[in-house]
Amino acid sequence: MKRINPDFLRYQAQTSPYPLGMEVSHAAGSYIYDTNGKRYLDFVAGVSAVSVGHGNARVNDAIKKQLDLYSHVMVYGEYAQGPAVDYCKLLVQHLPEYLNKVYLVNSGTEATEGALKLARRATGRSQLISCYNAYHGNTMGSMSVMGFEERKQVFRPLIPDVDFITFNNESDLEKITAKTAGVILESIQGGAGFIEPKDGFLRKVRERCNQVGAMLIIDEIQPGFGRTGKLFGFENYDAVPDIVIMGKGMGGGMPVGAFVASGDKMDLLSHDPKLGHITTFGGHPVIAAACLATLQEVLETGLMQQALEKEKLFRSLLVHSLVTEIRGKGLMLAAMTASPEITNEVILRCQDKGLILFWLLFEGCAIRITPPLTISEGEIREGCKIILETMDEIAAGR
Repeated sequence: MKRINPDFLRYQAQTSPYPLGMEVSHAAGSYIYDTNGKRYLDFVAGVSAVSVGHGNARVNDAIKKQLDLYSHVMVYGEYAQGPAVDYCKLLVQHLPEYLNKVYLVNSGTEATEGALKLARRATGRSQLISCYNAYHGNTMGSMSVMGFEERKQVFRPLIPDVDFITFNNESDLEKITAKTAGVILESIQGGAGFIEPKDGFLRKVRERCNQVGAMLIIDEIQPGFGRTGKLFGFENYDAVPDIVIMGKGMGGGMPVGAFVASGDKMDLLSHDPKLGHITTFGGHPVIAAACLATLQEVLETGLMQQALEKEKLFRSLLVHSLVTEIRGKGLMLAAMTASPEITNEVILRCQDKGLILFWLLFEGCAIRITPPLTISEGEIREGCKIILETMDEIAAGR
């Protein structure tokens, strides 16, 4: 059994009893290197966060340049700091017209918190509706709209007046009523197994929200920033939200999140009460510089369009008796197997062979494939060869 750094286990809080434990030396492009000099092809990208590759020159240069100018100078929203202003302006220029004011925060889960608060503030209502098997973060408000009881029961009581519907079940939309402040859902369900909306489901949710005056909140933390062939996943499904949540791939590997809404709605957080949402480090100038460089890279290099071509390549290569289907869109893919045991074996054996794969939160049969958008055709072929060879070994031993 591989030895894990005992100081890592002793001094750093763990999220599970069985961390992978790789000791990282450095990373570049699509590869991570451990302290023994072994190279790993990265098919996970920090769980969809390292959107433009490890050590991207444009992002690194922007970070270094801003560090030499200034870092943190004041809490969010008080001083006009160039990188944050420039970033928000460019982002809004590539969003639907009424999504025109950005609140920068520190993570996806904080973006969820802000969006839920805004929905209640804007409507004067309390009820929130989410989806079963949804994941929107792990703080108390975000956990309240997590649709997976096993992960949250020991932390109850959570925030009240939350109900759940089933993703892609149109009949459940009757639960959205004039009492509903906001409906929050992912444009593609992530933790549930990269499930896409079907038969115009997002559009029908949008229409129901319009009918009853509820706000539609779409979580783009995983699909966002080019991973599905569009800047945001909702653009594929004909449903524009009232509030969009983002994070992960937004910062090219730096910690960040944001929620975006119309100016008149977002301004409600500034009064009655003032400081309706406040964050010390949101809009941090170094992080904002990284975000700006990442967005420019995604917009100017054709990476969004290439994501769909790379999806076709993955689907053409990952044909095996152990693969029951491939879910998702673009470079947000899940290779499904017949059992969690097979999935575990594939992921762990592939890491031993120098390929990083990972799990999804709630769907044990899924193998996460979310590489950097910059991954090359040759690297895709290299990684898929490792997966197929590993599956051959597993199939032969069963």
